[in-house]
Amino acid sequence: MAPVAASGGAPGLAVFDLDGTITPHDTLAPYIAGFLADHPLGWLGLPRVLPALLRFAVGLADEGVLKSSLIRATLGGRGRAEIESWTTEFIARLPPRRVFADALARIEQHRAAGDTLVLLSASTDLYVPQLAQALGFAQSICTGVEWDGDRLVGNLTTPNRRGEEKVRCLERLRAQHPGALVSAYGNSPEDVPHLAKADRPLLVNGSARGRTLARAHGIPSVTWR
Repeated sequence: MAPVAASGGAPGLAVFDLDGTITPHDTLAPYIAGFLADHPLGWLGLPRVLPALLRFAVGLADEGVLKSSLIRATLGGRGRAEIESWTTEFIARLPPRRVFADALARIEQHRAAGDTLVLLSASTDLYVPQLAQALGFAQSICTGVEWDGDRLVGNLTTPNRRGEEKVRCLERLRAQHPGALVSAYGNSPEDVPHLAKADRPLLVNGSARGRTLARAHGIPSVTWR
């Protein structure tokens, strides 16, 4: 894997997507399934997701609506302590099989260069901040979920951090780090808009559509393993 290009000595900003970029697959579904493996009654809530799934299928709801519905149906009402306990276990299970070695190497290269590491993900704050901390990121920006005291509700408290919302997040990061050279990594076609705003973008493990969109914006593509 090619090293991070020198930035003239000035620390930069390295912004990483999570699902498909650092991990090979989505993390929310395994997170929920892993919890329900020890709490099987939670599976009984899945039928309540069907209305949101149908609306999503016909274009009447976005992924944020579907995500919120899934969390409410399966994890809603759970206590903070048991959710946090599962989160600790879930993160401990991720490496090495469920994290790209090339992603970890690139993270380490940026850390060694003195760059500020930011994890920018549409996944939720049920586990993204803790995962970011475990990977050595200085900051995480992700989709928030609602709690009522110590009981999980599951409604989204922020926009779903995807597509144009990631563009807005990247613009805010630039304002917080004026003059920093921005490297950005993502994997999906929906990541291309915010990658195009970075100084050093890279599409990782992109689909054919993603690579085509990336080429149109002059964004290089690589395969990480």
